[in-house]
Amino acid sequence: MKKKDETSVKNTRKAIVTLLKQHGPMDAVTLASKLSLTGMAVRQHLYELQKQQVVEYEEEARPMGRPAKIWRLTALANRWFPNGYLQLSVDLLHSIRASFGEEGLWKILDDHNLTQKETYQAQLSDAINLKDRLQTLSMIRMNEGYFAEVQEQEDGSYLFVQKHCPIMEAAAVCSGFAGKSLNSFDRYSAIM
Repeated sequence: MKKKDETSVKNTRKAIVTLLKQHGPMDAVTLASKLSLTGMAVRQHLYELQKQQVVEYEEEARPMGRPAKIWRLTALANRWFPNGYLQLSVDLLHSIRASFGEEGLWKILDDHNLTQKETYQAQLSDAINLKDRLQTLSMIRMNEGYFAEVQEQEDGSYLFVQKHCPIMEAAAVCSGFAGKSLNSFDRYSAIM
């Protein structure tokens, strides 16, 4: 395979994985329409990604014809997305815990969350209403690698969804890391 062809194949597979990350499970025909490709071309890529254990599928019954294969990402797909300076974060958490103990680690995480809240508040200051504030926050979080989006619900409420966690490895090292991040969103509700 030529270098240009290899790059094209990699780019198409990255686009498929990214669409599944952003929009959730879907069939090959839907993916094909979003990529302006044929269903057969997308299926070939999906089967190769399945061999690499990046995607898997479930069959979904349809009113007519055969069941459709609904493709979704596996946990191994996370390697395709940014890890936010993963190793540095993990190493720093170990060093902080070793130097300052568990209490010192929690103090630093609390300070970080407060700083992050202040940064978000400054970036959200121009947003007029709740929907605008949530959209702005989702863009901030997208830039941080979280694949965030806002979904308006039938009752008029909003659901803030993050489909990727670039700090997953750091959270595994420090079980409270993700919890502190989530708790900080409770505090953000006051700025919404």
